[in-house]
Amino acid sequence: MPYVVTAGCVDIMDKSCVLECPVDCIYEGDRMMYIQPDECIDCGACELVCPQDAVLYAEDGPETSLFLAATDQVFSAVGSPRSAKKHGPLGFDPPSIRELEPKDK
Repeated sequence: MPYVVTAGCVDIMDKSCVLECPVDCIYEGDRMMYIQPDECIDCGACELVCPQDAVLYAEDGPETSLFLAATDQVFSAVGSPRSAKKHGPLGFDPPSIRELEPKDK
């Protein structure tokens, strides 16, 4: 898994990453975005444009483990739809994300 969306996206969801992604692999949950690891081509475009610095290389820090696990849960349920735009919002987040304290916007 090359990139993962982390805490900076929770309750913010700027979606600059979605606009920049050349392969449409960033899906919208209720509280944050998720990168489908099998669809991501590891280009890093999303990381460069995220104003919240929420997109990290999967091995870049200790905070990524919670979000890697959440991403695994999301795509275990959804699979690989091959187009976030066609699929539309996921309509859920895994429990670990739902239970995070709300952020002030």
